[in-house]
Amino acid sequence: MSKKTLVIGASLKTERYSNKAINALIKKNVEVVAIGLREGTVAGVSIDVDKIDYQNINTVTLYLNPKRQEEYYRYIISLQPKRVIFNPRTENFYFIKLLKEENIESEIACTLVLLATNQY
Repeated sequence: MSKKTLVIGASLKTERYSNKAINALIKKNVEVVAIGLREGTVAGVSIDVDKIDYQNINTVTLYLNPKRQEEYYRYIISLQPKRVIFNPRTENFYFIKLLKEENIESEIACTLVLLATNQY
């Protein structure tokens, strides 16, 4: 397993893109941890409702609108991931600026497309 990924905005609903991303990451043998509004399990991944001090996070992939991201700024920066992926409709240029100041890469992209095209 590689590129341990934190999915923020994880959903138990199968039609949600965060749910599809968890499944796709697992199929690509990526270690996944997740935070969402409700506890549960997706593809064997437990969804936490608290901000856990996860270790060795390579990538954070966001499924929260920019307003909802605000409460996660310090938390995500504290994890010191290599990169943060802003999926469609999560683009947040203020947060991207904060990440850059902390030498954390950001990418406006779709996790599902990156995985499907072997660019993850």
